[in-house]
Amino acid sequence: MPPDPTPRPTILIVDDEPTMLRLLIDSLEPAGFNVLVALQGEMALVLLEQVTPDVILLDALMPGIDGFETCRRLKRRPGLALVPVIFMTGLTDTESVVAGLQAGGVDYVTKPVVPNELVARIRVHLANAQLTRSAQRAMDASGRFLLAADATGRLRWATHQAAKLLGQIAPGAELPPEMRDWLAARLAQPQETPGSFATVLPAPEAPGRRVEFALIGQMAEDEYLLRIVEQDADHDVERLQARVPLTRRETEVLLWLARGKSNRDIAQILNVSHRTVNKHLEQMYPKLGVETRTSAVAIAIRALEGA
Repeated sequence: MPPDPTPRPTILIVDDEPTMLRLLIDSLEPAGFNVLVALQGEMALVLLEQVTPDVILLDALMPGIDGFETCRRLKRRPGLALVPVIFMTGLTDTESVVAGLQAGGVDYVTKPVVPNELVARIRVHLANAQLTRSAQRAMDASGRFLLAADATGRLRWATHQAAKLLGQIAPGAELPPEMRDWLAARLAQPQETPGSFATVLPAPEAPGRRVEFALIGQMAEDEYLLRIVEQDADHDVERLQARVPLTRRETEVLLWLARGKSNRDIAQILNVSHRTVNKHLEQMYPKLGVETRTSAVAIAIRALEGA
C-alpha cells in the first residue's frame, strides 16, 4: 500500500504528569497525529519559537508559569494566534473555565481525559482552524494587507503580507505606539468614519515611504480588523509626473489628493502652508484641463493605474 500523502497533524502537549503524557501519546499517535511534549510553560514557549503545531493541549496547572499565562504569551505571537489551544485540567469551576477561554483557549476538557472524546474535539478544532487558515491564504494570495488587534493594540492575527510589512516598522506583537494611540482614539469615538487613516513614518533610510493603517471595523469582542497600506510617495510622484503636465510640487499635491487627503492634510505632509496648497491647485486645474477636484483626482488615478 502506498504511503498516505496527507501530512500528519502535529499536537503539542504541555503537561508535567508522566501518567497523563503516556495516556495522551498512546491515544494520539495511533489516531494519526505527531506528538511533541513540553513539561513546562517556559519550555513550550521556547519550543514554539522553532515549531508551529496544529493544536496545543495545555495543562492549566503547572510549575513555573501556569497554563493560562502560557496561553496568553503564545497568543501574542502572530504566527501562533490561530493555533487552537485546548486546556486540560482537573479544575471544573466556572471561574477556571472562563479564565481558560479568556486566555485564548478554544476548548476546555477536564481530567481524567477521555481519549476518544479528546481526539474528536481535536479533529473539530483542526477543521475549523484549517478553514480560517485557508481564508487567510486566500487573502495573502490576493495581496491583502490585513490584521486584527484588540483595543490595546496587541495583535490577534495578521496575513503574511501584513505581518511582513508590520515587522519592518514595529517588530513585536503590538502595533506601533502612534497607531495604538490612534486606535484608542478611534474606538472612543465610534461615530466617526471607520475608514479613517493614521500614518506612521518608516525608518529614515526610506524617507519617501509611508505606511498607513485603516480601521475597517469590529470583527468580534475586542477584535478589530485593520488594513495596512504601504505608500512610496517618491516613486509614485515620479510615475505620475511622467504622465501629467505638472511641476514636481504640483504633482505631489495631486498625488495626495488622489489618496483622499484634505488640503490641510496635504499642507502638513508637504510641510507648506494651507495657502500654498490652494495656489498649487489653482495652477494645476488649467494644466490638466479640468475645473474640479474630482476630475483632477480621476486623472491621477487613471495615470497611476496605467503606469
